[in-house]
Amino acid sequence: MITESASGGLAGALRTWRTRRRVSQLELAVRAGTTQRHVSFIESGRSNPGRAMIIRLAESMEVPIRERNELLLAAGFAPVYPQRELDDPQLAPIRTALERVLHGHLPYPAVIVDRHGDLVSANAGFDMITRGVDPHLLTPPVSVPRVLLHPRGLAPRIVNLDEWAWHIIGSVQAESVRNPSDRLQRLADELVDLAPPRPRQLSPHHLGFAVPLHLRTSESDNRELRLITTLTHFGTATDVTIAELRLEAFLPADEATSTALAELVRW
Repeated sequence: MITESASGGLAGALRTWRTRRRVSQLELAVRAGTTQRHVSFIESGRSNPGRAMIIRLAESMEVPIRERNELLLAAGFAPVYPQRELDDPQLAPIRTALERVLHGHLPYPAVIVDRHGDLVSANAGFDMITRGVDPHLLTPPVSVPRVLLHPRGLAPRIVNLDEWAWHIIGSVQAESVRNPSDRLQRLADELVDLAPPRPRQLSPHHLGFAVPLHLRTSESDNRELRLITTLTHFGTATDVTIAELRLEAFLPADEATSTALAELVRW
């Protein structure tokens, strides 16, 4: 018989995460250094795990640390992962490091976004490629995916919009699966409505290892940039705010793009 507490609370949350991660009780037990029987008892509400076991189970399923705090609260424990504002004095070294990375990436565009894809900081390269975007889209909070795909954003200047749009949508949907969020799902639905039909086959200009962004610069320049992107995050962060930051860096896919960005970006 499953108790009321087992149908929800910590037991239900752990089952939900295990199902979402497609991990069996046995595999989770092996990862966490415990037994399948213990995992089964926890998920049925017959065993109350300690704080250390909850953290081990969460780590084994790669549960984001914000949600790890929620698991601890559901079990009656205080959160162990702090969540500071980015302007907190204790995070000054992180802010300095991030700004150095953004500046060091110039003349190529780069942005730092939070868990919802909202802009935290950007360099002059990103400012250059977003010239002409509707000011409303650049009013905080700035959704970078929305700026990229909105008809008053960069969408009219993206040559391969049908391909690139679905790359962006796939990224947002994947993030929503990794870090469940109603807001991310709503954003994904919005982007689907903005996107052109999904292409039936790859573009002849596809690089073979990454989806390139073919972007025309502002009307005064009218050049075409070919860019690929990389994503970086703090893999060992123990602060919720820092763990949720992502650095998205655009790199030139050819020498012409590299030369053009060097000429167009002033820093």
